[in-house]
Amino acid sequence: MLFSGKALTVQMLDNGIAELKFDLQGESVNKFNRQTVSEFSQALDAIEAADGIKGVLLTSGKSVFIVGADITEFGGAFSAGAEGVADLMNQNNENINRLEDLPVPTAVAINGYALGGGFEVCLGCDFRLMGEEAKVGLPEVKLGLIPGWGGTVRLPRVVGVDVAAEWIAAGKEQKPAAALEAHAVDAVIPTDKLKDAAVKLLERAINGELDYKAIRELKKSPIPLNDTEALMAFFTTKAFVGQQAGKNYPSPVAAVESIEQGYKLTRDEALKIEQEKFIFCAQTGTAKSLVGLFLADQAISKVAKGWEKKADKPIERAAVLGAGIMGGGIAYQSAYKGTPIKMKDIDQKGIDLGLNEANKLLSKLVDRKRLTPVKMGEVLNRIEPTLSYDGFNDIDVVVEAVVENPKVKHAVLKEVETKVSEDTVIASNTSTISINQLAEPLSRPENFLGMHFFNPVHKMPLVEVIRGEKTSDTAVARVVAYANKMGKKAIVVRDCPGFLVNRVLFPYFAGFSMLVRDGADFQAVDKVMERWGWPMGPAYLMDVVGIDTGVHAESVMAEGFPDRMGKTFTAASDVMYEAGRYGQKNNKGFYNYEQDKKGRPKKVATEESYELLKPHVAERREFEKDEIIERMMVPMATELARCLEEGIVDSPAEADMALIYGIGFPPFRGGIFAWLDSIGLDEFVKIADKYADLGELYKPTDRMREMAASGKTYYGEK
Repeated sequence: MLFSGKALTVQMLDNGIAELKFDLQGESVNKFNRQTVSEFSQALDAIEAADGIKGVLLTSGKSVFIVGADITEFGGAFSAGAEGVADLMNQNNENINRLEDLPVPTAVAINGYALGGGFEVCLGCDFRLMGEEAKVGLPEVKLGLIPGWGGTVRLPRVVGVDVAAEWIAAGKEQKPAAALEAHAVDAVIPTDKLKDAAVKLLERAINGELDYKAIRELKKSPIPLNDTEALMAFFTTKAFVGQQAGKNYPSPVAAVESIEQGYKLTRDEALKIEQEKFIFCAQTGTAKSLVGLFLADQAISKVAKGWEKKADKPIERAAVLGAGIMGGGIAYQSAYKGTPIKMKDIDQKGIDLGLNEANKLLSKLVDRKRLTPVKMGEVLNRIEPTLSYDGFNDIDVVVEAVVENPKVKHAVLKEVETKVSEDTVIASNTSTISINQLAEPLSRPENFLGMHFFNPVHKMPLVEVIRGEKTSDTAVARVVAYANKMGKKAIVVRDCPGFLVNRVLFPYFAGFSMLVRDGADFQAVDKVMERWGWPMGPAYLMDVVGIDTGVHAESVMAEGFPDRMGKTFTAASDVMYEAGRYGQKNNKGFYNYEQDKKGRPKKVATEESYELLKPHVAERREFEKDEIIERMMVPMATELARCLEEGIVDSPAEADMALIYGIGFPPFRGGIFAWLDSIGLDEFVKIADKYADLGELYKPTDRMREMAASGKTYYGEK
């Protein structure tokens, strides 16, 4: 053994080949934390000092190769400014250069995920062999960054400028076929034969059959691209990437600029350009927010897995009551992820609607070649349509998804409780109705809770798991386990009107209603909020949700929180509802809707909405952009703070992720609490106080004022 550490080992194989193996102790995956980087340096010292080494093979002792850098180390380094960022990056940049400059050929056996820094170390090798289940990629833009260990320098020299720019700017993982076609890897090998194949390839290089020095020289030299070719390539690429990413996500353009400014330079000169661009990106608010979201996502996943471990039995059989679009979506998601599910309705038309929804979603996957027809058949076979309760005594979890009406839900829940075993957990897919209220007619309320899916089920990651006063930990654990199995992000919240997401969303809508009441143009509000980062403005969002649905939910919220959410005026949504304009569902709401070329609804401005609103609103006037943003966001932020203080949600991270996964809060802002921390609570309180005359929704909580006075932050109080 030439070197033995807690993250790497180096030992001699036959024929003078040294195997450098990554196997980080105490972790399920390999990653470049400071320990791994330090031991990588020591391992290279050992290799450079040893006699008789003719080649070096990089392998992994885990089922993945290396998943990238240790993101938990970014916060401290980034907050230390440019020097802190450089310090984090320099040693491993030197390591990969040393690997690439070894006086013997190098090869890597990529047995699983090689992402970010994991792929960059592969690019530092002369030869790359990839297992059939492996994936490679440079996903740094998803953190608001660019590759920082040579990715923008080596990848374009290996695969060409166009492919490199596309891969890096998109940040997508690449499967073996795509990697081989792009020449990012030299061969794709069955995983069980990968190491042997890599050894044989190295032996060929050692014997002179393969010219590794010529390969290496190409990676260290300028890219042979004339000025005209470069101008065309980079001009069009930057324009396209910039348009796709938008002004709030600067890193994809920075990555292309790194390639552009470095293509005429040698490796070492180009690496300096890359580091400048990396440091620039690392200092942006976008990177801070996206890195924070990555860590928050890990935190909520850890909480969900903790609940899953508490589950007393695996979820092997499920059922959904109410077929329809929502029931069909739940059935599809359950079956697609491997849990058989009964789909019950009282009407064959409902069954047909639910099956059609599942069939439509699966057919799209087949059309996109993400699923074979055989697999589609297997998924559909896991959905058992039924008009009766036959076999419900063997079900582990029942999800009730009937109409959002307490009387109907009471009747259905009371009935299903008599058809299942005493052990079965029953969950209601309600968006606003109190779980405690729905539990009233049940004889086993400890087995009952909420499981709020967001529409469309197959696209929206979040599931709110709502525990009532009498819900048991066992019931919560089982439903979280089921949500995890369905591939969803489960966040456990406590019961209150609207739970977490809708309780916070409707104050945002209230801010919109007051703006329109006071003379704001709803289209102007939409444009301002979309530029602020929302995927759609409030009027458009109401149309998509369904104005009838929104008006019903508003009434529930007003009843639950009359001092803040009760209305003393006719809201714009009420006007649309009374006029029968329900949004996309009947092609007319704040906007009219037509089908685009792909058959999707496209919004079209209409004077009819303005005419309907005229009797109920002030004369139209122009509002400053900042006033629109403040009047929209203050109610949402203050209500979320109340939810945290009341224990509706357990942590700022869970609250922020719920809004990002549930309603598309702008990720580059990091979540509401991250946004409040970034502007400062003292500044937020000053902003809110400007609008005190608008009512209780605009008043910060006492706790927010205390935190503002003492300079505390939400994420600083962990």
